[in-house]
Amino acid sequence: MEKAKNFAYKAYKFSNSWPGTIIIVLLVIFFVAQAFRIPSGSMKSSLLIGDHLFAKKFAYGISTPHLPFLEIALVPGTDGHIINGDTPERGDIVIFRPPHNKKMHYVKRCVALPGDEIFMVNKELYLHPFEGDDYTKEFYKGYELINKDGKLWVKNPYRKKHIGIHNDKHVIQDDPVVLYEGGRYEPVDRYSQVYKQLRSGLFKVENGTFYEHNPLFAFPVKRIPENEYFMMGDNRDHSNDSRFWGTVPYGLVEGTPWFVYFSINDNYEIRWDRMGKTPTDLEQREYIDRALAEDTKKDQGVF
Repeated sequence: MEKAKNFAYKAYKFSNSWPGTIIIVLLVIFFVAQAFRIPSGSMKSSLLIGDHLFAKKFAYGISTPHLPFLEIALVPGTDGHIINGDTPERGDIVIFRPPHNKKMHYVKRCVALPGDEIFMVNKELYLHPFEGDDYTKEFYKGYELINKDGKLWVKNPYRKKHIGIHNDKHVIQDDPVVLYEGGRYEPVDRYSQVYKQLRSGLFKVENGTFYEHNPLFAFPVKRIPENEYFMMGDNRDHSNDSRFWGTVPYGLVEGTPWFVYFSINDNYEIRWDRMGKTPTDLEQREYIDRALAEDTKKDQGVF
């Protein structure tokens, strides 16, 4: 008993010292929770610019700790995790390092798992879960299903549950282009059969050329590689996500938003109603409506 008391006293004294405080803070940041600020509108109306939140670092295993600000890995030679754990599920909001810039953190929604297939036409996302058609029929009752290439696809599999997902009506479909070998682009003749096919969401590779859309509006069928995830922002027309730079390996997944500890709008007004709320709380209709009302005020020049 006396040894336990002595140990507890020494631990208490150490925790109150500067070195002890620094070590404890770093351990919390590395392995438990880390503060983040939402810098862009790619996740509104679910998460807003000016939301300050704590990230749950242990939600998907224990990621490799990085030196704050410098973003230098403190355990070299790992694939991004020192201990693997749970993996993202469809619909999760995930904090991760994008593969094209591993010193940054992005916050997006996971829309496809390893083995899933997805495509997009006219801003509508379609998902074929890797579990197959029977799973799709069972778990997506009430959703619109289409049959394409002998498989069942779910149209907009997340909008019903996650009502913050939306498109911007002011962002209008671009004309498709031809990408020639060597990177040269040219528009497609509006009166050609190819143009009509592309407008219907069809893609074609022919004679070294690739006819494509702006990926904001459409992309061909993609099968998600093993151990990787497809991430998209809820603000679909204003999000830099997997449509542009590809899927996210599990090793770059760092956590999930835990709760908002502070929030302030562009007019430096504190959003008291968002404090202490989890992402699930903020996806309720009352909070989405307030976020939309805030956007309306911006459009009207109130802020």
